[in-house]
Amino acid sequence: GQFEERIKAVITEVKRAKNVVLFIDELHTLVGAGGAEGAIDASNVLKPALSRGEVQCIGATTFDEYRKYVEKDAALERRFQTIIVEAPSKEETFEILKGLRDRYEAHHRVTFSNDALFQAVELSSRYITGRCLPDKAIDVIDEAGACVRLKNMTTPPDLAEIERKIEKLQIEKDEAVKSADYERAASLRDESQKLLDEKAESQRKWYEQNKESAGVVDNEIIAEVVSKMTGVPLTRLEKHEAERLIELEGELHRKVVSQEEAVTAVSKAVRRSRSGLKDPNRPMGSFIFIGPSGVGKTLLARALAEFMFGDEDALIQIDMSEYMEKHNVSRLVGAPPGYVGYEEGGQLTERIRRRPYAVLLLDEIEKAHSDVYNMLLQIMEEGRLTDSFGRHVDFKNVILIMTSNIGADLIKNQAGFGFGKKTAEANYEKMKEMLGKEVERHFRPEFLNRLDDVIVFHSLTRENLTIIVDYELNKVFKRLTKQGYKLEVADAAKEFLIDKGYNPEFGARPLRRAIERYIEDPLSENILRGKFKGKDVIKIAVQDEDNLRFEGLGNDDKPAGEPAPAAAADDIKTNEDVAPSQGV
Repeated sequence: GQFEERIKAVITEVKRAKNVVLFIDELHTLVGAGGAEGAIDASNVLKPALSRGEVQCIGATTFDEYRKYVEKDAALERRFQTIIVEAPSKEETFEILKGLRDRYEAHHRVTFSNDALFQAVELSSRYITGRCLPDKAIDVIDEAGACVRLKNMTTPPDLAEIERKIEKLQIEKDEAVKSADYERAASLRDESQKLLDEKAESQRKWYEQNKESAGVVDNEIIAEVVSKMTGVPLTRLEKHEAERLIELEGELHRKVVSQEEAVTAVSKAVRRSRSGLKDPNRPMGSFIFIGPSGVGKTLLARALAEFMFGDEDALIQIDMSEYMEKHNVSRLVGAPPGYVGYEEGGQLTERIRRRPYAVLLLDEIEKAHSDVYNMLLQIMEEGRLTDSFGRHVDFKNVILIMTSNIGADLIKNQAGFGFGKKTAEANYEKMKEMLGKEVERHFRPEFLNRLDDVIVFHSLTRENLTIIVDYELNKVFKRLTKQGYKLEVADAAKEFLIDKGYNPEFGARPLRRAIERYIEDPLSENILRGKFKGKDVIKIAVQDEDNLRFEGLGNDDKPAGEPAPAAAADDIKTNEDVAPSQGV
């Protein structure tokens, strides 16, 4: 009864005043409000006054709430004229911000330049998704003003020094009182009072300075704020970062052996994005990596993620073999309404919503159901995807990499596939042509037409494996170091491993298996048997054409004056010294 009485009182007051326009925000909340135990709800109290024209009323609500609540009450809907309010354009938003500028300048005590307002409109409309203008642009200038204000609110050094002196005098005064030296205590009290007066004056001057203006909000501050809100790096390139981007190929080659075309392609995509020249409506890059198994397709994506984010785990990797059945495809964007898991969201869309600036790796894309390709068309062309909740997920700051072993069986069965220096280039061209036909046969034309590039990886040569074997052995070095051993591998033993693990059709993985079989397995058995007890260095050499020899060396075994073994702890190669293996 009280609720109904209060609503009636408001309407009576509006009717009595006559020159009042009643604005009801979130109009849908009136439907059913207070309508418990037979009492009429707020919307029914309002209807008679509306139908008689006694109240001038404007209500505001969203499309979804209007459809759910207001449209169901046909009598209430009939009493209002529906007006659809579209989001303002960029130009209109800029004018709105200029109108609000004085209010925010007075609140934050900063100055907003016209360029900063324009930048706020441009960057917020481009990078902040899920919200409309002018709301998100206003949030940006509000946060930017607070940022500048806080940066300039650092306490003056002289004020901090006065506070330290007052604190020191207070401690001395307390000690003087404890020791009954009241004359000194009185002197310290007077001195402390002088400093307190000085502090008050200094604070007054500081507040006066801050009242005038705390600084200027410019383009860089706006870019920094939007960057913090979205996770997309938009700040101006600093010199050291620009130099790193120019040398990006070299950085990636520290991890990836050979594969010049692939490294160059992804490097260009990153440079295009960070220099601000990429198409704003498409992903930073979309590539398919194809070629023999085990040559570094997945490794390149990991190396790129580590360069961009400082961590290999920042890579968003989705194994497409999990999406081979048609009913699994919906997991990418979320289950449709009415199905189990609808509230959970999609495995792809949710991860990109949380991290819009990312390297997305779809591993072994040829294993996915063909419906996945249709879903990717929108990502590659429009840079967005709609999830099961109807939200647009932005892929415009994503590098999309798809790896595929398509045609690997043809490479394996190809007769006369020599790998000598004279025929390497010809073999690559032949393989490229063959894989190109396979790709065209497997993928639809509209899918291939939206890709930036289809990159064919080279088969690994024996020279490549000489670099990779060092990196793989380095992993064993590190594991043994934790056990208290150091490893010394003869060059002949490395050649032995390359001979056993060299297979152009399977890349670097056979080499890894050779290291497991010929080094890790015998080493583990010997360590468990206690063969190397009391020894600190394990030396590996070739015994015969099928076995390696393991010899433990301790301090007692070394002749006088003989230097320490080459593989001392300080000499063990690090990741930076050796190029890692491919596809391992």
